[in-house]
Amino acid sequence: MAMFEEFRDFAFKGNVIDLAVGVIIGAAFGKIVTSLVNNIFMPIIGLILGRVDFSNLFIVLNGQQVASLKEASDKGIPVFAYGMFINTVIEFLIIAFCLFVIIKQVNRFKKPPAPAPGPSTEEKLLTEIRDLLKTGREA
Repeated sequence: MAMFEEFRDFAFKGNVIDLAVGVIIGAAFGKIVTSLVNNIFMPIIGLILGRVDFSNLFIVLNGQQVASLKEASDKGIPVFAYGMFINTVIEFLIIAFCLFVIIKQVNRFKKPPAPAPGPSTEEKLLTEIRDLLKTGREA
């Protein structure tokens, strides 16, 4: 029974719940970025580069002839799908940039650490007395 209580305490701590919420939001954000890359950026980049469809760029590894990546996948033909890799790299760069911007903004709102308090009035007086005693001995 103690193990169940220990697990319950762990599972319902604020940090674990916050982490779960972060994972769920991250998964949804990943879908948004995937759609952004596949449906917005890659068609524009493909148009600029001469109507290239990056999602259909591949090299057949066994020499058979296929018209599309889907056809190769349906037939089980091994391919090197470098166009999908390019899409994934662009997705990663967008996510990394968004996280960079978010973290930079969050850090901007964090309070800087409070400066260490200076010496108290008593400490200042004691320091002055010590310094006077030192100079009095030297004279």
